[in-house]
This record gives sequence, structure tokens and C-alpha cells, in this order.
Amino acid sequence: MNEHAMEMLEYAKIKERLGEFTISELGKALVVQLHPITDVELIKRWIRETTEARAIVERSASIPIQSLTGIEQGVRKLGKGTALHPEELDSIASLLKSGRRVKKFMEDKSILAPTVSAYAYSIYELSDVIQEIDRCIVNHQVDDKASPELSKIRKKIIILEERIKSRLESILKSPGYRAYIQENLVSMRNGRYVIPIKSEYRKNIEGHVLDSSSSGSTVFIEPAEVRKLQDELNVFQIEEQKEEYKVLSYLTGVLESYQRELSINIETMAHYDFIFAKAKYSKSLDGISGEVNTDRVIQIRGGKHPLLGKSAVPLDFAIGKGYRTLTITGPNTGGKTVALKTVGLLTMMVQSGLHVPAERGSSFSVFGDVLVDIGDGQSIEQSLSTFSSHITNIISIIDQANPYTLVILDELGAGTDPAEGVGIAVAVLDEIYHRGATTIATTHYNEIKAYAAEQEGFENGCMEFNLHTLKPLYRLKIGKAGESNAFLIALRLGMDRQLIEKAHEFTYKEKKDYTAVTFADHKAVDHKEENINNLPVYVPIESKKMQPEQENSLPKQLDFKLGDCVYISTINRTGIVCELENKRGEVAVMVMRKKIIVNRKRLSIVIDKKELYPDDYDFDIVFESKENRKKKRILSKRHEEGVVINHGFRHVKENN
Repeated sequence: MNEHAMEMLEYAKIKERLGEFTISELGKALVVQLHPITDVELIKRWIRETTEARAIVERSASIPIQSLTGIEQGVRKLGKGTALHPEELDSIASLLKSGRRVKKFMEDKSILAPTVSAYAYSIYELSDVIQEIDRCIVNHQVDDKASPELSKIRKKIIILEERIKSRLESILKSPGYRAYIQENLVSMRNGRYVIPIKSEYRKNIEGHVLDSSSSGSTVFIEPAEVRKLQDELNVFQIEEQKEEYKVLSYLTGVLESYQRELSINIETMAHYDFIFAKAKYSKSLDGISGEVNTDRVIQIRGGKHPLLGKSAVPLDFAIGKGYRTLTITGPNTGGKTVALKTVGLLTMMVQSGLHVPAERGSSFSVFGDVLVDIGDGQSIEQSLSTFSSHITNIISIIDQANPYTLVILDELGAGTDPAEGVGIAVAVLDEIYHRGATTIATTHYNEIKAYAAEQEGFENGCMEFNLHTLKPLYRLKIGKAGESNAFLIALRLGMDRQLIEKAHEFTYKEKKDYTAVTFADHKAVDHKEENINNLPVYVPIESKKMQPEQENSLPKQLDFKLGDCVYISTINRTGIVCELENKRGEVAVMVMRKKIIVNRKRLSIVIDKKELYPDDYDFDIVFESKENRKKKRILSKRHEEGVVINHGFRHVKENN
């Protein structure tokens, strides 16, 4: 499959997380080799393996898989004329014992996991080999009982060592040598027993100096009376090594006769490690086994991007029935790119035999290739611009597109003049469609939405947006092009509807009445428009006392902050708090560049200032006219006669 696509969709990170669940290097190597395939029957078999292994993992806390540590090195030496070391023999014996445990473990799993449990039948127990290694090797050493000759030699070695130690200890205790001895201790140097003698008395002791201390004050002498015994001991030690080598060579020969069986056992154990890693990864994702088809139909229910975790917003997605090209619109950071990557990555995971984080009933088509253009793709070495790199990639995608490819395009036509970008985007989508590919593309261009709405085989989709919080919902809705969120957001923040309608007509070449647009988070008071310019100007008066039932129906009162977006119930509009509450409980609010005074009881929070402005934002940019800002700069430097700042507040009269 296309390496560029796997890189763009971060397929390597999936394998990295999968590898964390393996316990052997050989199992991890199988994860490294994993890649999406196109053989439908093999894909189904791989998914079935993962499903069965997941069922076993859910039922059994511990699965007797062996780590295979040191196995490869030992097996590679077989047939090379070299005897295995005791540690290597122990590793192979451990492998055989683990194989026996796995075989026993799988005996009662044939109903729960028929395919996975059947692999255990290929494991060779080789009980006679295990018995021989256990008899000859104990604690990573050749045991005395490995051969009768070795047992005799080691007994003689023990006797000689005792005789040598006894002679040396008698020298140490002798009154005649007491003045010469540095320390009452028998030690070894170069494999021979010695005693420590003060260097100035070295000639008083008959024997050979084998070593000296770093300071030179002590020499280590092998007394002449034990030299003959020491030579005899060395001969037996050489014979011991020869006999050990015979035992190791014998065991190596036994294993060489079962080399094929050992290889099968190792393969099976590594494969089990790989399969159960897939199962554990599935459990960590709360994954399901996606259905597989060859009809170029993708149906994702509640799918989540596997790298975003369980907190990701679920994706409902469909393509292939009635349309093969889907164009998705929506605001920046609204989740369009994540939706594209989720579809592409889940498709690759399914074609790799992995479970995917989605709901039951999700189905995935098998594609021969996945072609992707996501990100700016700039290359410093090639000196390509953002647009050039996109076009280079898209040309390659067009050349490779066919009925068996899934094409994923992010922000098609971006990076150049909008008019030309639209033309290129439409032409590319049309060409890829006629080549038979299944295509998912994101765009900001309204012309592409219109084209998709009219073209057979095309469908629109959009990422939903919450106009009340002014935040994306990260949910995909298919069958509907994205609304002009810019117009609705502007209306939400208090822009005159007539301006919005004029902008809509200019953009879409059609008229639209925005009078009926309301926002459900506030109770409608009166849908009749009231021109803010016609509000009466008068000195604030004391508000009439309200009935309890009227007070209870009002929005909850809050402490308003400079910059908060608030809803004014008496005029059914939103505005921005431009001056804090005074002693009479009145707040100055800016609505459509006009500042008005409103009793706080008539206000409720829509959006907190923290979500609208940075901490150090200069609110004069919003609240003051250009003329007033200029006057403020003058007065901040010096007193200027005749310079007056007029705020021009208006007061909203309250109704009973």
C-alpha cells in the first residue's frame, strides 16, 4: 500500500502501540512487518484470529506465552559444529515447556476460539528432549549426573581441593611461618591456591610467587609442598571441561535432529504473541471486528480515531451507496481533517486484520490502495511551495486512481487564488470520479458544495457547529452542505439582519430571510425587530417593582465582566459588556456599535470573555470610536483645551 498515505495517516503509530503489547522480540518483529493487504479471505482470517484471541483475553487473565529470550541465538548455532552453552540449552528447554503449557491451555478453547486454538496442534512437545536437558543441565551448569565419567572426575577434584586446602591451612597455623604471613587466609591466583606472605620474607618460603598486591607489600606464594597436588588438580579440571563439552555436544546433537520441530515451535509461539498482542490492543481500544466487503462501501458507526483515545467524538460515516464522492465542509478546527484520517486509518487497520474503535455494524471495503493529500507537504530540498507540493501529489493521485482506490483530499484547491482553486478542485474531483475511485474531500469553497449537490454520484456533508456556544461539535452530518457559519455567528453577536441578508445575497446570488432565525438557549421575547437607532434617550429612572413570578422567569443573574457577550431580553439581541455595573445595578452594553444602559436583571451570559478575547486584549478597539481613541492618546500625553470624549450612551426603557 502507498507508503505516503500510511505516513500521512500515522499508520506507524498504530503499529508502535500494537508492539507495546508483545512480550517477545520475535512477536515485535511480526508487528514491524505488518501492513494492509488486499486478499479478502486472508483479511477475514486475520480479523477472526483477533476476535477469537480477544475472547480468550476477556476470559483468561494469564496466557502462557514465552518471551523467547535467547532462543534465536541458540537455534542459529545448530548444525554449525558448535556445542550450545548451558544457558542456551536452558532457553530451548524453557521454550519446549512453554509450548507444552500453551498446548494444554488451548485444549478447552476449541469452541471459544476454534482457529486460534488449532494452532497449538502444530506445537511439538519433545518430552524426551526436555527430560535429557533437565537431567544434564541444572542452574545453567552441566550437572554431575550428566555422565558417569564426569561424576568420577568431579569427585576426584573435590578430594584434591580438600587436600590442598588442608596443607595450606596447616602452613598458616604453623608457628614457624607465623612471622612471614601477611594474613591468615587461603586465596586463589590464576586458578591455583596461594597464601599471602609479607614481601620481605618471600625467600623464607619455598614455592612460586604467582602474584603481588598493588602496594607491593604482599606476595602470593604457592608453597612447593602443594604444587604437585595443584598440578594434578589442573589435569582433572581439564578432563572435566572435556567431559562437559562431550555432554553439551551430545545435547546439541539431540536438538539438531529436531531442528525443524524447534523452528515450528518458535514460529507458533511468536505468532501467538502477535495474535494476543492484537487482542490486547483491541481491548485497550474497546475495538470491534469490522465487517469486510468488496462493494466499495464504507459504513462507520460511532467510529473514533484510535490515536485520540476514548474521549474522541464518535464519527458516523457512509459512502458507496448512491454516491462515491463526499465533500465535507465546516469551520477550521471543526474536525474535518480528523474525520478524513479516521476513515483512512480505520480502513488500513481493518485490512491489517486489526479491530477498530467503532460500534457493531460498521463495515469496510477492501481497497487496493489508499491515496492521501493532507497537510502542506512542503519540501525544503525540492524548494516546492505549499500549492506546488499539493498539486504534485494530486497529479500522482490522479495517475493512480482507479475503481479499487480510496482517495482522501484535505482542503482541495487551497493555497492559490480562490477562483482558480475552485476550478482546479472541481476538475480534480470530476476526473477522479470518472476514474472510478471512492473519494472523500474537505473544502471551504461554496462552489464545490453547489457542484456536489447537482452532480450525480456526489454528496455533501458538513461538520456541525453549535451557534449558541460558537464552538464546533466535531460531528459529521451527511446529506447537507455546511451553512454559512460566519453569517450566523455575526447574527448571533448582534449584527443587523439586513446586513446579513445583503451579504448572503452577494455571496450566494440568492435572497434569504434571516428574520425567523432564533437561538434556542434564550427564551424568545418578541420576534419583532426594533431599530436600536430609534431607542429613546432619557435619564435613568427607578425600575418598577416586579411580581415574584416575573422575577423567577428571568435568566439567572451573574457578575458580568468587561468583554462578556450577553443577551438583552428586552430587545432580543446580544451585545458586549463595555462598562461594569453601577450602583443602580445598570450595565453598559455595546450593540451594533451603539452603547446602551441596561438593568442587569435583563441580561444573561452567552459567552464568557475568556472565550472571546485574550487576557491582555485592548477593549478600546471594540468599545471606542477611532476619534475617541485618538483623543485618548492626545490626553494621555498632555492637556489639550477643547478635547472632549463623548461616549454617547443610550438607555433601554424597561417594559412592565
